[in-house]
Parts: sequence; C-alpha cells; structure tokens
Amino acid sequence: MLSVSEIKHFINDDRTSLRKQFAKKGLEYYEARHDIKDYKVYYFDEDGILQEDKTKANERISHPFFTELTDQCVQYMLSGDTPIVRSDIPELQNLLNEYFDDDFKMELNDLLTYTGIEGFSYLYRYADEDMKTRFKFADGVNVVEVPAKYTSDGKAYVIYYYYWKTEKKKVIHKIEVWDDEKVYYYNMTNGTTIKKDEEMPERYHVQYSEGEEKYYDTFGDIPFIRLDNNRKQFSDLKTIKDLIDDYDLMSCGLSNNIQDFAEGFYVVKGFQGHSMSELTQAIRVKKQVGVGENGDVDIKTVNIPYEARKTKLELDETNIYRFGMGFNSNQLGDGNVTNVVIKSRYALLDLKANKKEMQLRRMMKKLIKIVLDEINKESKTSYSMNDVYMVFDRVVPSNEVDNATIAQTEANTRQTEINTLLNLATYLDNETMMQNICEVLDIDYEHIKDKLPSEDDESVDATTAQATLTAEPIEDDAQGGTEGAANAQAAQERTSTYKITSIIDKYHKGSLTKPAATRLLKGLGVSDEDIEEYLVDA
Repeated sequence: MLSVSEIKHFINDDRTSLRKQFAKKGLEYYEARHDIKDYKVYYFDEDGILQEDKTKANERISHPFFTELTDQCVQYMLSGDTPIVRSDIPELQNLLNEYFDDDFKMELNDLLTYTGIEGFSYLYRYADEDMKTRFKFADGVNVVEVPAKYTSDGKAYVIYYYYWKTEKKKVIHKIEVWDDEKVYYYNMTNGTTIKKDEEMPERYHVQYSEGEEKYYDTFGDIPFIRLDNNRKQFSDLKTIKDLIDDYDLMSCGLSNNIQDFAEGFYVVKGFQGHSMSELTQAIRVKKQVGVGENGDVDIKTVNIPYEARKTKLELDETNIYRFGMGFNSNQLGDGNVTNVVIKSRYALLDLKANKKEMQLRRMMKKLIKIVLDEINKESKTSYSMNDVYMVFDRVVPSNEVDNATIAQTEANTRQTEINTLLNLATYLDNETMMQNICEVLDIDYEHIKDKLPSEDDESVDATTAQATLTAEPIEDDAQGGTEGAANAQAAQERTSTYKITSIIDKYHKGSLTKPAATRLLKGLGVSDEDIEEYLVDA
C-alpha cells in the first residue's frame, strides 16, 4: 500500500499539473467566474507611479456562454426517452433496465457535463445493499491515477479525495486510496496533514454478511473508469476562451464608457485653486467651480463608439457558437423556419455530439461488459456483447406544419400504392397481394399471415376468386360434369359476396377511395345503381 508521504506527494504533483490547472479553469468558466472578474483599471500619477484607479467605472460582468454550450450538448445527447442500452432479447432487456435506469442516467449526465468542462471525468463501480453493481460519478479534478512504475510496491493505485467539512477553521478532505483488491481511508487537514481515518478501516471492494458469517469480494481491478473529452483530454473551453474573454471585455468596456462619459469632460479656464485633485473634487462633490475674471467652464461630450462595439460583440457571439459548435437560439431567419432550416442550425451541435458519442460508446462497452458478466454469473446465462447494442436518440424541435404536410404526403403515397395493387388483384394470387400490401403498410407479413383466411377456405378460395375476377369458368378436375359445375358456381357466388363486402367495408373505413372501390366493384359485375347504393347509402 502507499505510504502517507507518497499520497501527499502524488496529490500535490497532480494539483499543480497543467492538465488539472486548465481543468479548474474550465470549472471556473462554467460557474461564470471569468478572468474579467480580476480586471482592474490603472493610471500613472503625477510622479509616474502606476496606481489602480478606483474612481473610474469598472464593470466586471461574466457572460456564461460556456455554461450554455456545455449544458446544451449534454441535454441534446440525452434528450431521448428510450433506453440507451438495448437488447432484442426481452429477458436480457429487463435485466439491463435494472442496471441502466434513471439513476444511472443522472450519473451519466454529470459525467458528460464535467467531461466537457474539465476534459475528463470518471465513473466508479460499487455494490449496493442488494450486492448489485452500480456506477457513480467522480469529479476528474479530484482523482489521481498513479501508475505502478511510480509506486514503492510496484502496484497501480487511484487516489480519490473530496471536501468533507470545515471544523474549527480546519478544512478537512476525505481521501480514498484504491488498488485492485482493497480501499484505504485517510483524512487530509488544510491540504497538508494526512492521517489514517480511524473510523474507516481498510476494506475489500465488496463486503457482505449472511447471518453471522461475513464475506469479502473484489472487483478484480481498480473500479474507476475514465471518460476523455478528446485524445489530449482538453476542455471544450480551450477553443473559445479567448473569444469569451474578448466579449466580456467589449461588453464591460461599453458599460464603463457609458458611465464614465455620462457627464462629459469639463474644460476649465482660470480655475482659482491649487491642484487638479482640488478641481476634480469640486466638480464631483460640489458640482461647481470657482474661476477668475476671464475664467470659463465648458462641458464637452464624447461620442461613445457604440456601433463599433456592437458589431464586435455580434461577431464574437457568432464565433463563440461557431467554434464552440453549438446552437445559437438568437440566430435570426426570414421567418420561414422549415425542418430543413432547423436541421441546418443544429448541424454543428450534431457534429459535436457525434464526436462525444464515439468517446462515450468506448467507455459504455466497458460498463456493459461488467454488467453482462454479473448477469451471466447470477442467472447462469451466457449473454455476450453481441446481444447488446446502444442507441442515443436525439430530439430536435420541428415545424408542426411541415410534419403534418409530410405525414399527409406519405399517407397519400401509401393509398396510391394500395390502389395500384388492388387494381392488379386479377393478376396476383392472394399471398402475393397480401405480402405487397403489408410491405406498403410496414406490417410484418410473417407475423400476421396465420391470422389471414386460409387458401383452403372454400369461402375465399384463391383459385375460385381468380376465376370470378377474370369471369372465366372453373373446371373441377376431381368431380367434373354437372355436379362440379354447380359446386364451382356456388363457390363463385360466395367468393363474389365476400369480395364485394370486403371492398365496401374498406371504403367506409377510409382504406379505399370511391373511384378505386367503384372500379373493383365493376370488375365483380356489380351494376352502377348498386355501386351508388353501396358506396353512398350503405
């Protein structure tokens, strides 16, 4: 195990690393604590010494673009209501839902958010009270990975430390040191003193009891799994920090100009005083100036470069959303916001989400493998990764009018295709006809074919129906003669009645248009008067 001095050394080295420093800067910008907060105004006094000017306006307003861009991408990636981890095996899907539930999605939300903010974050594995594997978010800033080559005992470790409480002006952090079998607990006071936690002795990864017997188990490796934002583990802030800083500066500069130049410049001639400080004080406090016989006071106003600053602010905002790869809700259009326009505005956000999804999929495979191993062990099954897949549904706002138009067009297209098939009914057998109709209506023919009338059903005999539609006599090879002809005629009559009734029913249900139904009924020999009665008064 690691010594206390090693733990302190690794934590201090990690805190001062450039990677962690920039990760902390990303967190500051997400919390709207921008560099503009440290902005100060200076001037050279009469002795040439640089002094801070506390009399001038110095607005320091943060504009949290980074917060919006980060939350926007995460919520877009997780906007679907359907399960992310799926299986076509119902029994396995039910088991997966127990692991990847709403609680997991909350942890996944934090994981994606802080990965974008800091460049990397972790999920760690633990066993709940039912001894079922669960995953919890761990802030990457507080996790230190220690490779085996740097430790005294040649083992790899993960150090996880986090704020616990402040007591008697002492800031206390909890420290957990994990190896591939156990976890060790320490307390750190004021970031310097580290001692073993006497209330939390070292333990194995998993501990449980059955009656008076106690059992121990291990996960087999260090239960921390990292998600990287990119190969170099950079925060999303890196590409847009300078643009956000410039926007803050331009916006605050405009506010300062308005306040500083609200009363204009005072041009004083013949001032009866001793210094510029006295003159400034007289103007600011007394609102009056004493001048000599030929003295005068003139107030000069200054035109603030408003249009130039406004143009620069608009340019910065456009570039922040462009290089931050986000959706700009302030983007104006011509009022014709179609689905095509909406999708084009989401194009950059889609690209950003696609990149993050690839990193997430790589990590999720590790989680799924852990879960499948546990399911197979408990259920005596042999499920594999091939039985599971991931789907990240993304919800994009759409134009309801466009959607209605598209749906109507698709319905009309299906109706035309069905009418065409019905017009070809005399040339197709029943099975082929139903297969084609099911294809148009997106119905699984294999699933419903057993519910359809049988080819052997004399009331819907396919051969008899074909003969009826083509007005050809049916030859009965088996019986022949008068009896065969009588049976064939009876079968024709039954089939015609069935066809006529079916067509009328489809017409009244809206599945057939009146012209299509009329053509089919005429093909069955129904008169125009009867057709009019069936399709209007029936």
